[in-house]
Amino acid sequence: MVMTLEADYAVRIVDTLARAGRRVDAKNLAAQTGVPLRFALKILRKLVSGGLIVSFKGARGGYALARGADRITLRQVIESVEGPYMLSRCQQTAYCCSNTAPGCRFQGIYDEISALVRKKLDSYTFAVLKDGDAADRTDAAKQDT
Repeated sequence: MVMTLEADYAVRIVDTLARAGRRVDAKNLAAQTGVPLRFALKILRKLVSGGLIVSFKGARGGYALARGADRITLRQVIESVEGPYMLSRCQQTAYCCSNTAPGCRFQGIYDEISALVRKKLDSYTFAVLKDGDAADRTDAAKQDT
């Protein structure tokens, strides 16, 4: 399973804002993250709509985090552009497949795995990522396996 390019770009944009600690205009965000400007604007709208960043109009306008980097998680950013994380589409209430009967062997497994991934994504805030602690945590986790 691969995270979408849009989610990857959203993470880069929020990380750049967290590191900057100030307003950054869309053009500079696009340049600093390598995200095409039109795509960056689309993502920025979703992040504003999700309450993760705020936009400022005018000559000194731009974008900034809506709250501290310690209160914004990877999960929040990814889900702001992709919707709720699910391993399989059969976890969506609107989806109907032949395996949704009470005896389905997969639904519970997918739910469990999805919950673990959501919990792990929630454990990484942009404050942790900004300070470089995430690499230390990842290295420690690899040594435990």
